[in-house]
Amino acid sequence: MRLKNKTNTQQNAFITGHSRGLGKGLSSVLLNRGYQVYGCSRKGSDLKGQISNIACDLQDFQKIPSKLQALLGEVETLELVFLNAGILPPLKNMSETSIEELRQIMDINVWPNKIILDWLLQSDIEIKQIILMSSGAAVFGSKGWGGYAISKAALNMLGKLYAHEFNNTHIIAIAPGLIDTQMMDYLCNEADSTKFPALKRIQNGHQNGIIQSPEDAATKILNALPEFKNFGSGDFIDLRQIIAPEEFQELMQSKKNKK
Repeated sequence: MRLKNKTNTQQNAFITGHSRGLGKGLSSVLLNRGYQVYGCSRKGSDLKGQISNIACDLQDFQKIPSKLQALLGEVETLELVFLNAGILPPLKNMSETSIEELRQIMDINVWPNKIILDWLLQSDIEIKQIILMSSGAAVFGSKGWGGYAISKAALNMLGKLYAHEFNNTHIIAIAPGLIDTQMMDYLCNEADSTKFPALKRIQNGHQNGIIQSPEDAATKILNALPEFKNFGSGDFIDLRQIIAPEEFQELMQSKKNKK
């Protein structure tokens, strides 16, 4: 059941993939800050409060517009849109990755976001900020991250191109950092860091307890929202550029030294 805006001052946010991980963390923190949250995911959210859910399989392209209409059709403003849903496939060499595997990754990590952006662009909804959830993998090009890295690089370009068309909306793609999710469980407990060296930093971070919870990551992202607007619409940034610039510079230098 969808909740209608109660007052003209009600702040609204739309989140994809809001049932778990960072999407759930964003939903939880926004609800605590008084937002009305609209979310779409395959399973829906078990959070309570001002939240409206709709079940939506983003791989079913044809149904996405009707799902959005059912969820957002009566919404007049969205302060925030988080295009967060995505997958990390098993790490493997690029030469071992089939075209079909790459197609499946793009069909989840990229093309549903185009459909959503098209629907939002054609709607009458006033949208303040759109945040695309990207990754440092989009720029680092580390061994093993092939399909995922390609999809996030494409997502970054998608945001840059749509920034020309959303004239009154600020769009940015962000790398949110290391977050304790099912994706992190795979990277730290199953993936092979001897074969894929970029994993060592992630696994060391996990062992040293510096992996952030979804709620902590969400809080950092939301606190940084005003600073995002210091960047151009369509830009990609690593969140550490704002909250931990020295750490970001060390990371970039280490990547440069390994080339």
